[in-house]
Amino acid sequence: MDKTDKLDIIFALQEKFDNEIVEKRNLQDIPLDLWLQKETLAMISELAELLDEVNFKWWKNPKELNIDNIKNELIDILHFFASMCLKAGMNADEVLERYIAKNKENFLRQYGTSEKKGYELENMLKPKEEGGKNGKE
Repeated sequence: MDKTDKLDIIFALQEKFDNEIVEKRNLQDIPLDLWLQKETLAMISELAELLDEVNFKWWKNPKELNIDNIKNELIDILHFFASMCLKAGMNADEVLERYIAKNKENFLRQYGTSEKKGYELENMLKPKEEGGKNGKE
């Protein structure tokens, strides 16, 4: 079995695809901010397609989940995510490093030990006072 890092493979394939699109479609002059705007919109479109697959329309009769379609939409989202990372100058190693750091911070927030305000557990554990809205006056 190939021991190449899976994220490195994804980023290499995406970079090859992006470079080919730029060359074949003559898109060399699109500025970074516009690329990121367009790819963000494309990702939002893919997220909406994912939503359609998971019965978010509560006013409609639910359909049976198609896990294969759900997986395909997630891969479409990953394509745009990897492309945006590459355009922002991030390689697979930096994505992993930043993910690990953010994951650690997210756990600290949930433990109430983050230095970022608003995640203190003692505020969540206090019983709501009567009379005020949501326990606050």
